[in-house]
Amino acid sequence: MIRKLLPILASDDRAKMRAFLTVCVAYGILQGVALLLAIPALRHLLAGEASASWPWILSVIGAAVIAGIAFSIQSVLGSRIGLALMRGLHRSIIDHLGVLPVGWFSSDRTGRLSQSVSQGTTAVWTAASTLIQPLVTAVVTPMTIALGLLFIDWPVALTMLIAAPLLYLVYRWAAALAERSADQIDQAAVEAASRVVEFTRAQPVMRAFRADQAGNGMLARAHRAQQEASRRSLRTSLPGLIGFATAVQLMFAAVIVIAVWQSLTGAASAATAAVVLFAAARFTGPLIDAADLGSALRLAGHDLDRIDNVLDEPAQPEGTDSIEQAGELAFDHVDFTYPGGRQVLHEVTFSAHPGTTTALVGPSGSGKSTILQLAARFFDPDAGTVRIGGVDARLLPVQTVMEQLSVVQQNVYLLDDTIEANIRFGNPEATDDELREAIRLSRVDEIIDRMPHGLDTQVGEAGVALSGGERQRVSIARAFLKDSPIVLLDEITASLDPENAIAVHAGLAALSEGRTMLIVSHDLTTIAGADQILVLDDGAIVEHGTHTDLVAGTGLYADFWAERERAQGWRVTHPTDAS
Repeated sequence: MIRKLLPILASDDRAKMRAFLTVCVAYGILQGVALLLAIPALRHLLAGEASASWPWILSVIGAAVIAGIAFSIQSVLGSRIGLALMRGLHRSIIDHLGVLPVGWFSSDRTGRLSQSVSQGTTAVWTAASTLIQPLVTAVVTPMTIALGLLFIDWPVALTMLIAAPLLYLVYRWAAALAERSADQIDQAAVEAASRVVEFTRAQPVMRAFRADQAGNGMLARAHRAQQEASRRSLRTSLPGLIGFATAVQLMFAAVIVIAVWQSLTGAASAATAAVVLFAAARFTGPLIDAADLGSALRLAGHDLDRIDNVLDEPAQPEGTDSIEQAGELAFDHVDFTYPGGRQVLHEVTFSAHPGTTTALVGPSGSGKSTILQLAARFFDPDAGTVRIGGVDARLLPVQTVMEQLSVVQQNVYLLDDTIEANIRFGNPEATDDELREAIRLSRVDEIIDRMPHGLDTQVGEAGVALSGGERQRVSIARAFLKDSPIVLLDEITASLDPENAIAVHAGLAALSEGRTMLIVSHDLTTIAGADQILVLDDGAIVEHGTHTDLVAGTGLYADFWAERERAQGWRVTHPTDAS
């Protein structure tokens, strides 16, 4: 565990960790020394030699005072080390998450991440600040007592020293038993955490469809599975715990037999035997504590392993090439399959140029949104090449790719901050004039005029204080402020009311000036004016051309348009209208 902690700490904190461990060892030794000094003091007192016991009593007091000082120092150092670890882990996790491919953040990892970032880092902090010292003391103090007893009662001391490696072997056996069910406990805990996140996020759906009991049932099953995993772990590890405790008690029984035998044979006085037994009792107590502390420390070690698994995930590969022509976007014979799924794209080839709009149309599941995700480099293709700025995106620095792109999605996520802060997120260095222009072009000025606090209005978590259309406008303003040459839009008008749809369309028209637009939409009126329309079916481009060309044909797009025209004539009738 300690070897795992050291690499996480900064260089100056590693020096503090070594100092902390040194003080912990010193405290354990001082505790043992104080107990050893108490033996002659007690022996003199039991023999009625009070005056001879005073020097030893004063020595005990002195050792106890020094041990108290050492304890205070290690407590302060332990707290600092724990906080440094917590800070270092959070920084490492956050920094590493920032370089992972966006596609890595699948839903099945949500529970594990939340478990690692919250409970995992807390467990590691607790281990460093409160578990290491008592565990070190539980090992060092008994060994100090055993070595010191060599000069007082060597048969008893020899028994302890011979028993030490045997006890260690039993302890390792007990630890191995506990390890068997550690993965099951981990998986159950992650599953429970995932269900809690899911239950929280799905509240609107559950309540709308009166499925809250079903959600409760899934959550309850996950918690029952976690409890069952804990019970199985206890059943598995119980023989080891009993075995270790029994071994310690057998060793203590052997010490009692030897001490009593020496007293009966006259090899040692009764007073000596009594104080030696007292010391032996102090030897066995910490050993049993060490077993419990070691178990808790192992659990923290598993938490640290889970965090290490996240940190070991490979960062998104990147190169050092430079953009050749800003705004160019091209797919060249691209194939792509989601992990564990079917092939989504096959031989997709097209180019999009600055100042043009490319629309993606097709039935659900045809691969439209996947093309946007590959264009944003959320994933990399299995075969073929995605070129950004005329260069294979994999050969560009990730930061360069991100500078080339703005993404406006159907489900806009806003930070729990003000409207202004969410817009400035696109470009924190933007001037006030640039901010005002982005607000005007995206029609966000109509929103802030209605708000009592204007730009300083808090949007709430995920932007819940704004409507879907208002969030879309803020997102478009963010894209204006970022001023990237390529803009990716995914079904952004799908669920808007007429007023917001008009405002968003106006914002998109302004945003498209001089930029490369790649847009996915089922609303054909949104993309009718596109410079090229790509029609996808089953992961392949089956048609391409302008709206006029495709409507005049007999392909899938013409069928879509005909369906739309027929839908325009639909109207809802009242029973009284029928006659």
